[in-house]
Amino acid sequence: MATFKELLRLSFKSEDTEEWLDVHFTRPIGLAFALLWNKFDIHPNVITIVSIFLGLGAGWMFHYTDLWSNVCGVLLLMFANFCDSTDGQMARLTGKKTLIGRMLDGFSGDVWFFAIYIGIVARLWNQHIPFTNIEWGIWGFVLCALAGFGFHSKQSSLADYYRQIHLFFLLGKEGSELDNYRQQRQIYENLPKGEVLSRLFYYNYANYCKSQEQRTPQFQQFFARWKSDAALQTEDVRQQLLAGSRPLMKYTNLLTFNSRAITIYVTCLLGCPWVYPLVELTVLQAMYVYMHRKHEKLCAALNTK
Repeated sequence: MATFKELLRLSFKSEDTEEWLDVHFTRPIGLAFALLWNKFDIHPNVITIVSIFLGLGAGWMFHYTDLWSNVCGVLLLMFANFCDSTDGQMARLTGKKTLIGRMLDGFSGDVWFFAIYIGIVARLWNQHIPFTNIEWGIWGFVLCALAGFGFHSKQSSLADYYRQIHLFFLLGKEGSELDNYRQQRQIYENLPKGEVLSRLFYYNYANYCKSQEQRTPQFQQFFARWKSDAALQTEDVRQQLLAGSRPLMKYTNLLTFNSRAITIYVTCLLGCPWVYPLVELTVLQAMYVYMHRKHEKLCAALNTK
């Protein structure tokens, strides 16, 4: 029987793409939960649904201004993240992977942050904008909508794409989820009209892939040439891409959950939640631009060679 440490190592995607906080904190706790709930034959999809309600609860608690409500919000969001880690680890270790699981997994994180943005808007509504006598009101909504829909979603989707590219060249297709628009659109078009949920998933997922591809023209050019020419599929080319991509993995990690969650915890506990969307618009956006430019420059250099 495998030890806990061996199971933990098996649950990682790769050392290149795992965050320090996840490796030493989130993943071990998630695995402990996974082993416990697996004994009771609880399906990973049930854990994902639990995480959705925990995330909704976190958003609700963050709209309060008192310390203890915000502490509860922090704990709820942490447990939502543990559950998210748990369902993925259970699915990988037990093979219980389903289309509904993929749908729920993508949906859960969106629900958490939507609830948190709404909670921040509600909290700010009757408060004054710092150094003014003007209430936030609709401006709080504009700030959070711009941060969430205009910046957060694009930052997260491109970070996920670059991570999947890295995993593809590191581990091969079986070790990544690097999909493309045409493939996913074809699956959608071939599904029977009656399979409403499956069609909805593949329609949205195809468009998600399309948005990633539209923002990475240099990589698309490189990847198309790499796939079509066996002479380019060498270890040297693979290592060149990985060497250029590996330093960017820390940015893909910073643009996903942990840095955002920590910023939310700190700003809500200190009573200045408006700082969080400003961080999205400035610090995280600067990371996004840098990561994007560096990866495209890497692929342009490979194209030239």
